[in-house]
Amino acid sequence: MSSTTTESPAESQSSSLMSSRMGSLLAFAPLSVWTLWHLYANLSAYEGPHAWEAAVTAQRAPLVEVITSTVVLLPLILHTIWGIRRLRIVKVNNVQYGTFDNLKFLLQRLSAVGVVLFLGAHIYKARIEPMVMHGRHETFGDISFQMHHHLPTLIVYILGVLGVAYHMANGLSTGGITWGYAATEKARQRLTLISYLFFVLLLGMGWGTIYALHNAGEHDRRTERDITAPATGPGVQSAH
Repeated sequence: MSSTTTESPAESQSSSLMSSRMGSLLAFAPLSVWTLWHLYANLSAYEGPHAWEAAVTAQRAPLVEVITSTVVLLPLILHTIWGIRRLRIVKVNNVQYGTFDNLKFLLQRLSAVGVVLFLGAHIYKARIEPMVMHGRHETFGDISFQMHHHLPTLIVYILGVLGVAYHMANGLSTGGITWGYAATEKARQRLTLISYLFFVLLLGMGWGTIYALHNAGEHDRRTERDITAPATGPGVQSAH
């Protein structure tokens, strides 16, 4: 004799809530913490090539590389899988309900797709391709040259950082609601303000780094040409 069991609505709602909480938790810790650290480290671009490479792309012990990649990439993969599932289950209804919250919800979904594409391209160009082609990480000269002389790269990074900042800041707000930190209207307003400030912080750090790299691009390559260019004669200097 066989028997079948069905999940009650209450159990289904509880399971959905737990899934949402775990998804937001994976996004905040350690992804948000690591993103803040990564953006802060990239601000060393203002201190020059050696400081940036020491902070961002310096070779570390293999075990440290494995641990770092696992701590960052595994939650990222899990959060992406959870997000894809959410995209399939939760439908937008901006046409029927054109509220500001619904607009933010739509932008959260669109930014999720953009962020996944941006991170894939960023990881490939900054880590995989240089390691496969040259046996090293991306150099300051490489990225600054691309920022200054290759407009598509500049546009991709500007939009990519914008997407990351919005997705993480808005996720902080919705995650706080999911975890019960906005039970009252006053608490919700406070959480919204915190998410806005977080967005400005992330965007300022990211775009600030892009500005520094863009400005350094021509200088680094021009200096390199000066060093490698043959002398034109005694006491003769090339003009720029």
